Amino acid sequence: MAPKLERFVSPGKGNGLRAAARIQRGELVHSAEPLACCVSNKLSRHVCHHCFSRQETLLRCSQCKMARYCNTTCQKQAWIGHKRECKCLKNLLPRIPTDSVRLAARIIFGLLNPSQSRSEELFTLEDHESHLSSMSEQKKQGLSQLASMLELYLQQEVSDLEVTSALPPSCQEPLSLIAKVTCNCFTISDGELQEIGVGLYPSLSLLNHDCRPNCVMVFVGTKLNLRAVRDINPEEELTISYIETLSLTEDRRRQLEDQYHFTCHCQLCDSQEKDGLMLSGNESKWCPLKEALPRLEGLKAESDWPALLENCSQLLSTVGDDVPDENLYKLKMTDMAIDASIHLGHWEEALGYGEKTLPVYRQYYPDPHPVHGVQLMRVGKLQHYLEHIEDALDTFKQAFKIIKLTHGVDHPMTTDLLMKMEECRSELDQKSSSCLRIEEN
Repeated sequence: MAPKLERFVSPGKGNGLRAAARIQRGELVHSAEPLACCVSNKLSRHVCHHCFSRQETLLRCSQCKMARYCNTTCQKQAWIGHKRECKCLKNLLPRIPTDSVRLAARIIFGLLNPSQSRSEELFTLEDHESHLSSMSEQKKQGLSQLASMLELYLQQEVSDLEVTSALPPSCQEPLSLIAKVTCNCFTISDGELQEIGVGLYPSLSLLNHDCRPNCVMVFVGTKLNLRAVRDINPEEELTISYIETLSLTEDRRRQLEDQYHFTCHCQLCDSQEKDGLMLSGNESKWCPLKEALPRLEGLKAESDWPALLENCSQLLSTVGDDVPDENLYKLKMTDMAIDASIHLGHWEEALGYGEKTLPVYRQYYPDPHPVHGVQLMRVGKLQHYLEHIEDALDTFKQAFKIIKLTHGVDHPMTTDLLMKMEECRSELDQKSSSCLRIEEN
């Protein structure tokens, strides 16, 4: 099959990827396995380190005490990649290296294994930019500390000679390798777009950013699927969003400059068209919501759900209708209230907050957008659980129209949605039959 994408030089951006032929909305453009990947430290107890699936209980590696697996099959299949890592983790105990250090080490381990060579790649580790020359001294110092940790992590298991033989010349300095990894790795997420790990996908690092992109990335385990969310013409550039786009233009630009070292001049940024909507309402009314968000995000990080829900409920009740639901800070707080309500089993409250967000998500995430699809599915599950069956079926149908395009018809999320819709139809049929029998009697 002819490739659907090709490497080219994008004006003003450097390297990029463009369509080699016409691509239809919802079409799978490219699939890629990572050169290296690892589960995020904060989720290491809950995600299998081989297949990246979430499980209630996982087997723990008896040596390093960190890696966890679904079962012995996953553990055996992971051993070839975990063997050297296991010794490094064990030698560093009780300290645990950061995600970027572990990913950099896994890249080295992978390149030392000839079976993992990828000659078909459009882009290689050598081609990646480190952006060291454009970094602030403060950021360089932070990366230097990570580079020192990488050296300490590897010192008893990988010799300097092996590193030199495995890595291309521009990556042999630990600082350069760490810089390339942090600038070019992707966050690996589950079907519901929740972070589970990080990985390096060399060819797809060529994709440039747009705050309103024509492609999205969705993962199945560690496999990255790139799908078109708009019809794309031959030679048109393929773009993705590097960041969460639900933020003000100045905040998006600042994040992109800090993390990826460029100033975004996409149509959404240059027009700033959504900023007015995000800041809708009287500033004196919504300012307390903005000021409270960092503290509430801290409560969420600590999983202090009772305190989070109490604070969110109180603040949202205080502003009431004085601040529109479209206001950025009110929306973020409402989303946190949903999370807290679900964790506490307050299903009616969660549904009330969830239904408020749907019209707003539709405005901020033009369809088909995976974030809107996942939010619809989330609300649909709450409606179904609370036996609002007709509402649930309608919400699931809306979600399916999006998810089948962003995730693909064979993705587990799409399959789950089809099952949910079938359950709703079956329950409505049973309800209709019961009502008919009652009328006949």
